[in-house]
Amino acid sequence: MAEVGTMMMNNFSATSKHSTGLPYLPSSPPKARMSSVAMSYTSALQTAPYSALVGVVVDCRQPSRHPASPRYRIRRQVGGTNRWRLPESLGGDLLGTAQAIKSLNEPYNDSMVAVMTAENPATSINSDPERPYQFPSRDILEDRPHTTLDARTSNRWSTQRSLEPRPPGTAPCRLSSPSPIERFQPSSARSPTPVDIFHYHSAPIHSVLGPDILLQCLDTNWELHRPYIQKSSTLTELLCKAENKPHSELYYRDPMSATLDQYISKSNHYSTEYQDISHSLSMTDSPRSLDGGERRRIDHPAHIVKARTNTMTKLKLKVRDSMVTRDAFAVALGNLYHDDIDVEKCDVVGVLASAHSLGFLDLERRCADIMLRNLSSMTVCKYHQAGLKYKVGQVVNACERWLELNLIPHLSVQIQLRDLPLELLQKIIKSSRFFTFSEYYLYKLLCYWIFLQQNSHLQLMPSHSTIVTFFNSLSKTTAFVDREQGQKYAGLFRSIRLAGVTDTRHLDDMLRMNVIPQEWILKTLSMHYHALQGGGDMSLMLNFGNDAIRTGFIIEQEPRYHSEVVSIHGFHFELKAHRQGKDSTYQFYMQRLKPHDPTLSFRICERQTFSLRQDREVLYSIRAQCRIQGQDYLFNTGILGKKFGLGSKTSKSEVLSLDGLCLPIYVTFSILFPPS
Repeated sequence: MAEVGTMMMNNFSATSKHSTGLPYLPSSPPKARMSSVAMSYTSALQTAPYSALVGVVVDCRQPSRHPASPRYRIRRQVGGTNRWRLPESLGGDLLGTAQAIKSLNEPYNDSMVAVMTAENPATSINSDPERPYQFPSRDILEDRPHTTLDARTSNRWSTQRSLEPRPPGTAPCRLSSPSPIERFQPSSARSPTPVDIFHYHSAPIHSVLGPDILLQCLDTNWELHRPYIQKSSTLTELLCKAENKPHSELYYRDPMSATLDQYISKSNHYSTEYQDISHSLSMTDSPRSLDGGERRRIDHPAHIVKARTNTMTKLKLKVRDSMVTRDAFAVALGNLYHDDIDVEKCDVVGVLASAHSLGFLDLERRCADIMLRNLSSMTVCKYHQAGLKYKVGQVVNACERWLELNLIPHLSVQIQLRDLPLELLQKIIKSSRFFTFSEYYLYKLLCYWIFLQQNSHLQLMPSHSTIVTFFNSLSKTTAFVDREQGQKYAGLFRSIRLAGVTDTRHLDDMLRMNVIPQEWILKTLSMHYHALQGGGDMSLMLNFGNDAIRTGFIIEQEPRYHSEVVSIHGFHFELKAHRQGKDSTYQFYMQRLKPHDPTLSFRICERQTFSLRQDREVLYSIRAQCRIQGQDYLFNTGILGKKFGLGSKTSKSEVLSLDGLCLPIYVTFSILFPPS
């Protein structure tokens, strides 16, 4: 009774303050209660790094640690952002010392915050060590101590609310669940409309007479000025046709006048009387005006002054291009008003389509320049499509040139590979300037591309094991390219120089995936067998341009030396590239290796075969490609022949020395063993 009486007196005091005009402050909710075990566990985590850094105490006793249990496990190995949890002396443990010192300077991470806020098994939820751990469900989370009021607090809150004064005849106020907080978004944070984008680009132009052309396009009215549409051949042609039939339009010359009434009605800086006058002037004189009135439209004659009217010419333009968006069209129209064309690279495709519809040649050239400077894996496919559609040959050639070099190194590992059309892919891989690390990389690329065509809903690049599993799950009766759905892809795989796939692991993958017919792989194995039996002679490969084995690498950084080893039918060659001094002079050549050369790896020495022939006739070609000051350059030795021996003078090929190269450099070695 004493407690209830005290509660009543406190509530009465709060009610009295409320009635005298003072603000009413309800009692704060109770603090979350945490068990003593959880508190001790949290305290142990906080003091562990300090105890560990103190070292061994005088009596040589180790500091006490929190008792281990299934609910409170001490992690012996923690990450760099976790706190040190062992209070024992660190001694000579340098890693532990570093982590303990770092934990003192680091703020609490998510795991530590979860421990201290009862979100993990080391707290009040399921703290019984004999029971298996149960992840907190939604019901458990809703009953957390710091979010739920107990019965006494709820009664106190209800009693306090019931003692507040209320109007007569109303029901007592009951405690209700709090309403969700509405998400507030300021008006200035809204996305700009196409008209806003157009006004942004045309803002520097202020015409004294106002707009005199009304363009209706894409379900939007665009107010234009006659002197500035001359840059657009399409609009100029429409204007010449509409000159004989001008149409009078009423409009606000100053945009501020069009929104003045709405600004006054919404602003808090004007008096109520002034707002009422403005509101009454915005009503018509109809009989309903006494009962509330009728809002006038913005083009009502009462809003328009004759001095603010002019004769506008209406133009209608129909655009049936899916690439033309209203935002991009607004940017294209806005660029009619200034000489310095401003286009963002993210909108360049839509702006190019809009410029093509408007006949805006300067803007088309500007968009083409932006495309040429921003070619990447993310943009090359859509840029090539836009270049073909709008006949921008410079963009088309640049995209194809970029794909010839970067299809294997960059686009093959991006999800944008699925946007590459079949015709363009076939054209690129058949190009004489096409770069690849090896023939197996080209095979993997085609498998990835086909998988993405068959599963167009994917948003992430699949792993190689996923590709192998997909093709391995298909029927084993026939190869994929022999089926109806895969016959159109057979030409792609015929572009692969299968004789260049010499690794047995790669051939096993190709057999298991069953993408190409087994006859093709058996023919490749037969060619390898005959070459090994014939001392390396590739008697069935007579065309160097189509049959030579390609091996490539890229110099992207600034190493002074780059080397790769290629093994073909018992003969091993080292492909070298190095830079001389601090100059941008690079040398490229190949050199035959001896069987006991230290450059050869243990796997090659143990698994590969070695030919004991003292000399080997080789046809080879060295090609280097790079981009210098915006221009693509290709340097080639042509087809050279040399009889490689094991001596220091006969084991090295001709050296391709180049000056002034810029990174990255794409280097390709082509090798063929003719019959000897």
